[in-house]
Amino acid sequence: MATLEIGSARKAFPALKSGYLYADNAGGSQCLGDVVSRISDYLLHTNVQLGADYFVSVNSTNRVASGAEAARELFNAESVDEIVYGSSSTMLVENLTRAIEADIQAGEEIIITGEHESNAGPWKRLAARKGAVIKLWPATQLPEYPNNPYAVGLQLDTLKPLITGKTRLIAFTACSNILGSLLPVEDIVKTARALAADAGVRKLEFCVDCVAYAPHRQIDVRRWDVDYCYFSFYKVYGPHTSVMYVHTPALTGSLTSLGHHFLDVDTKPYKLQPGGPGYELVYGCTGVPPYLRSLTPSGTLEDAWAAIATHEQALLEPLLEYLRGKTERGVRIVGEEQAGLGRVPTVSFVVVGERAIKSRDVVSAFDRKGNVGIRYGHFYAYTLVDMLEPKVDVNDGVVRISLVHYNTVEEVKRIIGILEEVLA
Repeated sequence: MATLEIGSARKAFPALKSGYLYADNAGGSQCLGDVVSRISDYLLHTNVQLGADYFVSVNSTNRVASGAEAARELFNAESVDEIVYGSSSTMLVENLTRAIEADIQAGEEIIITGEHESNAGPWKRLAARKGAVIKLWPATQLPEYPNNPYAVGLQLDTLKPLITGKTRLIAFTACSNILGSLLPVEDIVKTARALAADAGVRKLEFCVDCVAYAPHRQIDVRRWDVDYCYFSFYKVYGPHTSVMYVHTPALTGSLTSLGHHFLDVDTKPYKLQPGGPGYELVYGCTGVPPYLRSLTPSGTLEDAWAAIATHEQALLEPLLEYLRGKTERGVRIVGEEQAGLGRVPTVSFVVVGERAIKSRDVVSAFDRKGNVGIRYGHFYAYTLVDMLEPKVDVNDGVVRISLVHYNTVEEVKRIIGILEEVLA
């Protein structure tokens, strides 16, 4: 099995040379030096409008097209014509709901989760406009942890009863940005499609949030058999831009164009992309796949993601072990308590009981130490945090420590050392 050479990986990120410990990676990873160089080179040498016949425009057009190919590779999509760029994930889903509006009928049902609002809020607004029905697939207590009411997750058995003959779309996350849990996307889609077919649905589609998934595991929209899928490149070592996969049958059969009326875009991603994306950012994204391929001798994305997953478990295990050992102190892990390939190193917890500590006060202690960054709050998964029982203050939320492959075991030890002082 391929292993990650952490020293080499870290050299690709100029920000890491400062020695600062970045542990808020689910909020945004550090950017590859090569990505920054590509953005700069685009702006300095090919900053012209696309589509003209002169040399610089041809070069610029090809560079932006290569950005679509980079995203296609990371999604494992069939065609670059299934790739849509946008300013943010939330904006992309909002555009999607506007484009799909004409194909949603009153009384049809949209199932959402309480995870990040990017894949919930736009669907709620669409349902209000169209007279559709919103159903919540809630995170419920995991049976493996009967003594921890905060050990919750999205479970397939909880989804099944929500599916009826009126189900039109299911919007869920592939990985929770609070819980760190990975969902079996392929199994969920297969099960839901079978139940929906038996119930006689008119049409069923899936929109999968991969923002918290993409930095940790390989996306495979073809194997998953999903219709819409998205992530933010700034969470995956790139610039602040986002990208969405739209399966060709959905593009042509479910969506109306948001583009200018005179453009023939029925089979093109411009259907969901009114105006052009930030060209320099799209080109900058081409630096991400080569970096991932450089992480292992084979040069394949499959081996790179496998090496990343293995290294991340080495980061995750000691942190979870430490937090589990602080149960008597009032520490409760929010989500799955054990490491494993079904979990990424995004770890949330609360401190409750007689010696409760506000999440903001835990983070303040880290801030006073300096040279390390973690965060507290609901992280836009407002509904999930608000539904935790016993109740937590949703605005104080949880403490979240989120690590990625460029973090080290030594950094985890530094984090644990600070926690020891806070929880003394």
